[in-house]
Order: sequence, then C-alpha cells, then structure tokens
Amino acid sequence: MNPHTMFLRTECVLPDGLDLIQERFCEKWMSVNDTMAAALDVKVRHAGWHFMWLEDAYAHFGVGRTATSAIDKAIASALHRIKDRFNAAELESISVSKYLGFRVAKITLYARQIQQQSSLSLVDEMTIRQLAAL
Repeated sequence: MNPHTMFLRTECVLPDGLDLIQERFCEKWMSVNDTMAAALDVKVRHAGWHFMWLEDAYAHFGVGRTATSAIDKAIASALHRIKDRFNAAELESISVSKYLGFRVAKITLYARQIQQQSSLSLVDEMTIRQLAAL
C-alpha cells in the first residue's frame, strides 16, 4: 500500500467508461490498484464529474506481526469510521514502527467524494431519492 492509494465504497457509482482495477479490501471498501488519487481526479473530471477533496481526516493505528498486517488493520479501522455519505477515501500517510517483535502502523486517510453533481449537499438528497425508489 502506498500513499495516495484510493479506496472506493462497494456501491460507489463512477462515470461511464471509467474502468478501474478494484480489489476487495474489506466488507464495504474496494482498493483501486491501477491509479492514484491525482490521476483518478483527472479521469473523473475529464468525464464531466466532480472529485471532491474533503478535509475530514481519519488517523488510526493497527498492530500486527508484519508491517502489511498492521497497515491493513489500521486502514480497515479508518475506513470503517468514514461517514456513509462519502464514497471514496485517499490514503495520505503511512508510518510503521517495530516494538518487541510486533509492528505498529499509523495511517491517515482523507474522505473524498466522486459524484456527477457539483454540490456536495446534493449527496443527501440523491441518497433519499434512491432509497425512496426501492
């Protein structure tokens, strides 16, 4: 996992023609394996959609026997805490320390939003309309 790796909620709607290689990361999130945040921003904007850079930061720790397991636990914990209204997240930073044979990872994620509308407030209205249609 590298800084600026993107994560998308499993129900995240993307512009037509935007094909991304995604891999399940945890129950509700997919990791995007073939592009970083800045490149995804460009692709989304070229499709006429909006990629919103939000300031909601989520810093978490994870402990594991390997750096990878500690990082994965920290990311999963942070993703779990991102508000349901946001459909994407960017991994901002990773640091790993070693203590008595264990690895402790600290990560920071930022909430992001990919949507067709230009106003973030329309996300709530859109969700209510989708639920009403069910």
